[in-house]
Amino acid sequence: MKAVILDLESLEDLDLSPIEAEFDQLDVHMATAPEQVAERIAGCDVVITNKVKIDRGLMSGAPDLKLICVVATGTNNIDLDAASEQNVRVCNCVAYGVDSVAQHVMSMILALHTNIVQYDRAVKSGEWGKASQFCMLSFPIRELAGRTLGIYGYGNLGSAVARLAEAFGMKVVIAQRPGAEKREGRLPMDELLAQADVLSLHCPLTEETKDLIDADALAKMKPGSMLINAARGGVVNEAALADALRSGQLAGAATDVLTEEPPVNGNVLLSEDIPNLIITPHSAWGSREARQRILDQTVENIQGFKAGRPVRTVN
Repeated sequence: MKAVILDLESLEDLDLSPIEAEFDQLDVHMATAPEQVAERIAGCDVVITNKVKIDRGLMSGAPDLKLICVVATGTNNIDLDAASEQNVRVCNCVAYGVDSVAQHVMSMILALHTNIVQYDRAVKSGEWGKASQFCMLSFPIRELAGRTLGIYGYGNLGSAVARLAEAFGMKVVIAQRPGAEKREGRLPMDELLAQADVLSLHCPLTEETKDLIDADALAKMKPGSMLINAARGGVVNEAALADALRSGQLAGAATDVLTEEPPVNGNVLLSEDIPNLIITPHSAWGSREARQRILDQTVENIQGFKAGRPVRTVN
């Protein structure tokens, strides 16, 4: 069997030998441009990809293709209908980054409440050396205990964040997804926005969740509250978030995602005049342990397919 990895870059420091052992030939590329895909998948039985798009035409041009392994959860880069029609199995990876994302979210919540970034910058710029006493208390510090965390999206990630938050003494409230069947203990979104000191987002980007947190939603949030986005950039209207931070409606925000990644064309949230905003580069999922789980699951997906017992299939 012949296989190709189209974009290994985010996993390049891991041991590929378990995957290599599954094939007679494995070609590995750190990245693949759209115009290179057809040539690189030609003659392959298996294609392993993260974000490279594989559409109907590319599949038609690769008649040997039998399996596409996506080394991520999202499969929006694969034409699943075409794959099914052409008898190409598609497998993904699931729940590999739960602990990594959950601790990243808590790190952002803690950083905003302790103002640790501002204190670090102040010390390194010499402000502590000018202080009149042994300590600096120039930026507000808030305890998490007793504050309310609102969660939108209570799957593996949302529930993991909830467990960590409760360990810090936070009260957790969960949003009722608009249009979904009512569930006991879930709050309508407007009620949750009014109660939450911190709102954390853990939902996929769909037509229903695009701009879920817009200017209207931000205006309904408790004054001085905070927003955490470790979901997808498009779930939050970025211009509205920038305005809410500038006006002081929100006390702070942190996001691991933007609408365009990487932000090669800039982004409204990258403006230097936005206060109390932390941006990380879609790195919440990227612990070594989480990335190793991706490789382990991919090996399982390949082995299951070869044995006629495919796992984690999405088509």
